[in-house]
Amino acid sequence: MNWKFILLYVFAVAVMAWSCNKDGVITDDSGQQEQQGGYRPKGNSSQAACNCVFEYTPAPGQFINEDKSGFAGEDTPAKAAAYALTRLNAEKYVSLGGFGGYIVVGFDHSIENYGGYDFAIKGNSFDGSSEPGIVWVMQDTNSNLLPDDTWYELRGSETGKESTLQNYSVTYYYRPAETGVAAWWKDSLGKEGEIRRVPSHKQDSYYPAWITAKSYTLSGTRLEARNYDKSGNGTMWINPPYDWGYADNASDIDRLTDSDNASAAAIPNHFRISDAIDNKGKRVELEWIDFVKVQTGTHTQSGWLGEHSTEVFSIYDCNMVE
Repeated sequence: MNWKFILLYVFAVAVMAWSCNKDGVITDDSGQQEQQGGYRPKGNSSQAACNCVFEYTPAPGQFINEDKSGFAGEDTPAKAAAYALTRLNAEKYVSLGGFGGYIVVGFDHSIENYGGYDFAIKGNSFDGSSEPGIVWVMQDTNSNLLPDDTWYELRGSETGKESTLQNYSVTYYYRPAETGVAAWWKDSLGKEGEIRRVPSHKQDSYYPAWITAKSYTLSGTRLEARNYDKSGNGTMWINPPYDWGYADNASDIDRLTDSDNASAAAIPNHFRISDAIDNKGKRVELEWIDFVKVQTGTHTQSGWLGEHSTEVFSIYDCNMVE
Protein backbone atom coordinates (compact mmCIF):
# COMPACT_ATOMS: atom_id res chain seq x y z
CA MET A 1 0.00 0.00 0.00
CA ASN A 2 1.39 3.40 -1.00
CA TRP A 3 0.86 5.44 2.17
CA LYS A 4 2.49 8.52 0.66
CA PHE A 5 -0.13 8.52 -2.11
CA ILE A 6 -2.98 8.07 0.38
CA LEU A 7 -1.75 10.95 2.54
CA LEU A 8 -1.38 13.21 -0.49
CA TYR A 9 -4.91 12.28 -1.61
CA VAL A 10 -6.39 13.03 1.82
CA PHE A 11 -4.57 16.36 1.88
CA ALA A 12 -5.88 17.26 -1.60
CA VAL A 13 -9.46 16.46 -0.56
CA ALA A 14 -9.03 18.54 2.60
CA VAL A 15 -7.72 21.49 0.58
CA MET A 16 -10.68 21.32 -1.80
CA ALA A 17 -13.16 21.06 1.07
CA TRP A 18 -11.52 24.03 2.83
CA SER A 19 -11.72 26.11 -0.34
CA CYS A 20 -15.42 25.30 -0.65
CA ASN A 21 -16.30 26.34 2.88
CA LYS A 22 -13.49 27.89 4.86
CA ASP A 23 -14.98 27.34 8.29
CA GLY A 24 -17.07 24.24 7.59
CA VAL A 25 -20.12 26.15 8.83
CA ILE A 26 -22.94 27.77 6.86
CA THR A 27 -24.09 31.10 8.26
CA ASP A 28 -26.91 33.45 7.36
CA ASP A 29 -26.64 37.25 7.12
CA SER A 30 -26.93 37.62 10.87
CA GLY A 31 -23.92 35.38 11.42
CA GLN A 32 -26.06 32.79 13.20
CA GLN A 33 -24.82 29.24 12.64
CA GLU A 34 -27.09 26.84 10.80
CA GLN A 35 -26.91 23.05 10.75
CA GLN A 36 -23.44 21.66 10.06
CA GLY A 37 -24.64 19.10 7.56
CA GLY A 38 -27.92 17.32 7.13
CA TYR A 39 -30.58 19.60 5.69
CA ARG A 40 -29.27 23.15 5.26
CA PRO A 41 -31.99 25.74 4.70
CA LYS A 42 -31.52 28.74 2.46
CA GLY A 43 -30.32 31.91 4.15
CA ASN A 44 -30.73 35.53 3.12
CA SER A 45 -27.38 35.41 1.37
CA SER A 46 -27.80 32.03 -0.31
CA GLN A 47 -27.01 31.89 -4.00
CA ALA A 48 -28.72 29.76 -6.60
CA ALA A 49 -25.57 28.53 -8.35
CA CYS A 50 -23.10 26.01 -7.00
CA ASN A 51 -20.40 27.61 -4.87
CA CYS A 52 -17.90 24.77 -4.79
CA VAL A 53 -16.22 22.30 -7.12
CA PHE A 54 -15.06 19.30 -5.12
CA GLU A 55 -13.62 17.42 -8.06
CA TYR A 56 -13.00 18.00 -11.75
CA THR A 57 -11.79 14.81 -13.43
CA PRO A 58 -12.39 14.91 -17.16
CA ALA A 59 -11.52 12.17 -19.60
CA PRO A 60 -8.97 13.07 -22.26
CA GLY A 61 -10.48 15.41 -24.82
CA GLN A 62 -9.85 18.14 -27.35
CA PHE A 63 -10.71 20.95 -24.91
CA ILE A 64 -8.45 19.70 -22.10
CA ASN A 65 -5.16 21.59 -21.41
CA GLU A 66 -6.09 24.12 -24.08
CA ASP A 67 -5.48 27.82 -23.41
CA LYS A 68 -8.59 28.75 -25.41
CA SER A 69 -10.55 26.82 -22.76
CA GLY A 70 -8.95 28.87 -19.99
CA PHE A 71 -6.37 26.40 -18.75
CA ALA A 72 -3.23 27.99 -17.30
CA GLY A 73 -0.98 25.08 -16.41
CA GLU A 74 -3.10 23.48 -13.65
CA ASP A 75 -1.02 20.58 -12.37
CA THR A 76 -2.88 19.36 -9.24
CA PRO A 77 -6.48 18.19 -8.64
CA ALA A 78 -7.06 21.16 -6.29
CA LYS A 79 -5.92 23.66 -8.93
CA ALA A 80 -8.11 21.93 -11.53
CA ALA A 81 -11.15 22.20 -9.23
CA ALA A 82 -10.44 25.90 -8.62
CA TYR A 83 -10.11 26.44 -12.37
CA ALA A 84 -13.48 24.79 -12.96
CA LEU A 85 -15.21 26.88 -10.28
CA THR A 86 -13.84 30.09 -11.78
CA ARG A 87 -15.24 29.06 -15.15
CA LEU A 88 -18.66 28.13 -13.75
CA ASN A 89 -18.89 31.39 -11.79
CA ALA A 90 -18.47 33.24 -15.10
CA GLU A 91 -20.82 30.85 -16.95
CA LYS A 92 -18.00 29.73 -19.23
CA TYR A 93 -17.94 26.13 -20.34
CA VAL A 94 -16.10 23.36 -18.53
CA SER A 95 -15.53 20.34 -20.76
CA LEU A 96 -15.79 16.86 -19.25
CA GLY A 97 -13.86 15.21 -22.08
CA GLY A 98 -14.74 11.74 -23.38
CA PHE A 99 -16.80 9.05 -21.69
CA GLY A 100 -16.89 9.10 -17.90
CA GLY A 101 -15.30 12.51 -17.40
CA TYR A 102 -17.03 14.24 -14.50
CA ILE A 103 -17.41 17.24 -12.24
CA VAL A 104 -18.74 17.26 -8.64
CA VAL A 105 -20.24 20.45 -7.20
CA GLY A 106 -21.82 21.62 -3.97
CA PHE A 107 -24.07 24.48 -2.88
CA ASP A 108 -24.39 26.83 0.08
CA HIS A 109 -27.77 25.27 0.91
CA SER A 110 -29.68 22.05 0.40
CA ILE A 111 -31.79 21.89 -2.77
CA GLU A 112 -35.29 20.79 -1.85
CA ASN A 113 -37.38 18.24 -3.69
CA TYR A 114 -40.50 20.15 -4.71
CA GLY A 115 -41.81 17.38 -6.94
CA GLY A 116 -41.21 19.32 -10.15
CA TYR A 117 -37.98 20.62 -11.63
CA ASP A 118 -35.58 21.36 -8.77
CA PHE A 119 -32.26 22.28 -10.39
CA ALA A 120 -30.85 23.03 -13.81
CA ILE A 121 -27.60 22.50 -15.69
CA LYS A 122 -26.59 24.78 -18.54
CA GLY A 123 -24.91 23.29 -21.60
CA ASN A 124 -24.53 24.47 -25.19
CA SER A 125 -26.58 21.87 -27.05
CA PHE A 126 -28.36 22.92 -30.22
CA ASP A 127 -30.31 21.31 -33.02
CA GLY A 128 -28.12 18.48 -34.33
CA SER A 129 -25.54 18.73 -31.56
CA SER A 130 -26.17 16.95 -28.26
CA GLU A 131 -23.42 15.54 -26.02
CA PRO A 132 -25.49 14.08 -23.17
CA GLY A 133 -24.25 14.05 -19.61
CA ILE A 134 -25.53 11.61 -16.98
CA VAL A 135 -26.62 13.42 -13.81
CA TRP A 136 -26.15 12.08 -10.27
CA VAL A 137 -27.26 13.50 -6.92
CA MET A 138 -26.19 12.97 -3.31
CA GLN A 139 -27.59 13.86 0.08
CA ASP A 140 -25.16 14.72 2.88
CA THR A 141 -26.44 11.97 5.16
CA ASN A 142 -23.34 11.87 7.36
CA SER A 143 -23.46 15.66 7.85
CA ASN A 144 -19.79 16.34 7.11
CA LEU A 145 -20.32 18.71 4.14
CA LEU A 146 -18.37 16.41 1.82
CA PRO A 147 -19.63 14.34 -1.15
CA ASP A 148 -18.70 11.00 0.40
CA ASP A 149 -22.14 9.41 0.83
CA THR A 150 -24.19 7.54 -1.82
CA TRP A 151 -24.60 8.75 -5.39
CA TYR A 152 -27.98 8.23 -7.03
CA GLU A 153 -28.39 8.48 -10.78
CA LEU A 154 -31.27 10.51 -12.14
CA ARG A 155 -33.52 8.49 -14.39
CA GLY A 156 -33.70 9.64 -18.02
CA SER A 157 -35.44 8.55 -21.19
CA GLU A 158 -32.82 5.84 -21.84
CA THR A 159 -32.91 4.27 -18.38
CA GLY A 160 -33.68 0.57 -18.47
CA LYS A 161 -33.18 0.15 -22.21
CA GLU A 162 -31.11 -2.79 -23.39
CA SER A 163 -28.82 -0.40 -25.26
CA THR A 164 -27.97 1.50 -22.04
CA LEU A 165 -25.05 0.00 -20.13
CA GLN A 166 -24.63 0.45 -16.39
CA ASN A 167 -21.30 -0.07 -14.63
CA TYR A 168 -19.45 0.49 -17.88
CA SER A 169 -15.78 1.47 -17.55
CA VAL A 170 -13.09 2.98 -19.74
CA THR A 171 -9.41 3.01 -18.83
CA TYR A 172 -7.36 5.79 -20.40
CA TYR A 173 -3.80 4.54 -20.51
CA TYR A 174 -0.28 5.24 -21.69
CA ARG A 175 -0.11 8.82 -20.50
CA PRO A 176 1.73 10.36 -23.48
CA ALA A 177 5.39 11.13 -22.83
CA GLU A 178 5.68 12.87 -26.16
CA THR A 179 3.55 15.65 -27.60
CA GLY A 180 0.98 15.55 -30.37
CA VAL A 181 -0.17 11.94 -29.91
CA ALA A 182 -3.59 10.44 -29.25
CA ALA A 183 -4.85 9.24 -25.86
CA TRP A 184 -5.52 5.49 -25.91
CA TRP A 185 -8.33 3.68 -24.12
CA LYS A 186 -9.61 0.19 -23.34
CA ASP A 187 -13.15 -0.46 -22.10
CA SER A 188 -14.79 -3.06 -19.86
CA LEU A 189 -16.06 -4.91 -22.95
CA GLY A 190 -12.50 -5.52 -24.13
CA LYS A 191 -12.60 -2.95 -26.93
CA GLU A 192 -9.72 -0.55 -27.54
CA GLY A 193 -9.30 2.73 -29.37
CA GLU A 194 -8.08 6.28 -29.08
CA ILE A 195 -9.33 9.79 -28.42
CA ARG A 196 -8.23 11.03 -31.81
CA ARG A 197 -6.64 14.41 -32.23
CA VAL A 198 -8.49 16.91 -34.39
CA PRO A 199 -6.98 19.70 -36.53
CA SER A 200 -8.66 22.52 -34.61
CA HIS A 201 -7.14 21.57 -31.21
CA LYS A 202 -3.37 21.32 -31.36
CA GLN A 203 -2.29 21.48 -27.69
CA ASP A 204 0.51 19.11 -26.69
CA SER A 205 -1.74 16.53 -25.01
CA TYR A 206 -5.44 15.79 -24.48
CA TYR A 207 -4.62 13.82 -21.27
CA PRO A 208 -5.37 16.03 -18.20
CA ALA A 209 -2.08 17.53 -17.00
CA TRP A 210 -2.99 17.20 -13.30
CA ILE A 211 -3.53 13.43 -13.57
CA THR A 212 0.03 12.18 -13.17
CA ALA A 213 -0.78 8.45 -13.17
CA LYS A 214 0.07 6.54 -16.32
CA SER A 215 -3.58 5.44 -16.58
CA TYR A 216 -6.91 6.01 -14.89
CA THR A 217 -10.35 4.41 -15.09
CA LEU A 218 -13.72 6.15 -15.29
CA SER A 219 -16.98 4.26 -14.73
CA GLY A 220 -20.65 5.05 -15.08
CA THR A 221 -23.72 4.65 -17.27
CA ARG A 222 -23.15 4.62 -21.02
CA LEU A 223 -25.85 5.66 -23.47
CA GLU A 224 -26.02 4.23 -26.95
CA ALA A 225 -24.36 6.60 -29.42
CA ARG A 226 -26.66 8.07 -32.07
CA ASN A 227 -24.24 10.21 -34.05
CA TYR A 228 -24.00 9.73 -37.81
CA ASP A 229 -22.49 11.31 -40.90
CA LYS A 230 -25.38 12.86 -42.81
CA SER A 231 -23.21 13.79 -45.80
CA GLY A 232 -21.84 10.31 -46.37
CA ASN A 233 -18.39 11.76 -46.99
CA GLY A 234 -17.42 12.74 -43.46
CA THR A 235 -18.21 16.45 -43.70
CA MET A 236 -21.52 16.75 -41.84
CA TRP A 237 -21.85 14.93 -38.54
CA ILE A 238 -25.16 14.97 -36.65
CA ASN A 239 -25.44 14.32 -32.90
CA PRO A 240 -29.18 13.76 -32.29
CA PRO A 241 -30.79 14.53 -28.92
CA TYR A 242 -32.17 12.10 -26.36
CA ASP A 243 -35.73 12.64 -25.19
CA TRP A 244 -35.10 13.89 -21.64
CA GLY A 245 -33.04 13.58 -18.48
CA TYR A 246 -29.52 14.54 -19.59
CA ALA A 247 -27.27 17.60 -19.44
CA ASP A 248 -26.05 19.32 -22.63
CA ASN A 249 -28.88 17.69 -24.55
CA ALA A 250 -31.21 19.44 -27.02
CA SER A 251 -34.33 17.96 -25.44
CA ASP A 252 -37.75 19.22 -26.49
CA ILE A 253 -38.95 18.41 -22.97
CA ASP A 254 -36.61 19.56 -20.20
CA ARG A 255 -34.98 22.57 -21.87
CA LEU A 256 -38.36 24.33 -21.50
CA THR A 257 -37.86 26.28 -24.72
CA ASP A 258 -38.69 25.90 -28.40
CA SER A 259 -35.42 27.53 -29.46
CA ASP A 260 -33.05 25.45 -31.60
CA ASN A 261 -30.20 27.48 -30.04
CA ALA A 262 -28.42 27.96 -33.36
CA SER A 263 -25.83 30.23 -31.70
CA ALA A 264 -24.80 27.45 -29.26
CA ALA A 265 -25.43 29.70 -26.25
CA ALA A 266 -25.57 28.41 -22.68
CA ILE A 267 -29.06 26.97 -22.21
CA PRO A 268 -30.40 24.88 -19.29
CA ASN A 269 -31.79 21.38 -19.01
CA HIS A 270 -33.97 20.93 -15.93
CA PHE A 271 -33.95 18.03 -13.48
CA ARG A 272 -36.16 16.48 -10.81
CA ILE A 273 -34.76 15.06 -7.58
CA SER A 274 -37.75 12.71 -7.63
CA ASP A 275 -36.15 10.93 -10.62
CA ALA A 276 -33.36 9.55 -8.40
CA ILE A 277 -32.83 5.79 -8.61
CA ASP A 278 -30.48 3.37 -6.85
CA ASN A 279 -28.03 0.99 -8.52
CA LYS A 280 -30.83 -1.52 -9.10
CA GLY A 281 -33.02 1.03 -10.86
CA LYS A 282 -35.46 1.44 -7.98
CA ARG A 283 -36.83 4.86 -7.13
CA VAL A 284 -35.25 6.59 -4.14
CA GLU A 285 -37.13 9.11 -1.99
CA LEU A 286 -34.91 12.13 -1.31
CA GLU A 287 -36.37 15.20 0.39
CA TRP A 288 -33.34 17.26 -0.63
CA ILE A 289 -29.86 16.98 -2.10
CA ASP A 290 -26.53 18.67 -1.39
CA PHE A 291 -24.24 17.60 -4.25
CA VAL A 292 -24.52 17.08 -8.01
CA LYS A 293 -22.24 15.15 -10.36
CA VAL A 294 -22.35 15.40 -14.16
CA GLN A 295 -20.60 12.79 -16.27
CA THR A 296 -20.14 12.39 -20.04
CA GLY A 297 -22.56 9.63 -21.01
CA THR A 298 -21.54 8.56 -24.52
CA HIS A 299 -18.36 6.96 -25.80
CA THR A 300 -18.07 7.97 -29.43
CA GLN A 301 -16.45 10.36 -31.88
CA SER A 302 -17.86 12.29 -34.81
CA GLY A 303 -15.05 12.41 -37.32
CA TRP A 304 -13.36 15.80 -37.60
CA LEU A 305 -15.60 17.12 -34.77
CA GLY A 306 -13.82 14.83 -32.33
CA GLU A 307 -15.07 13.00 -29.25
CA HIS A 308 -18.42 13.62 -27.60
CA SER A 309 -17.70 15.63 -24.47
CA THR A 310 -20.40 17.05 -22.22
CA GLU A 311 -19.96 20.79 -21.59
CA VAL A 312 -21.22 22.44 -18.40
CA PHE A 313 -21.66 26.20 -17.96
CA SER A 314 -23.61 26.40 -14.71
CA ILE A 315 -25.42 24.21 -12.16
CA TYR A 316 -28.06 25.94 -10.03
CA ASP A 317 -31.18 25.73 -7.88
CA CYS A 318 -33.74 26.70 -10.53
CA ASN A 319 -36.50 27.42 -8.01
CA MET A 320 -34.47 30.40 -6.75
CA VAL A 321 -34.29 32.10 -10.14
CA GLU A 322 -37.09 30.79 -12.39
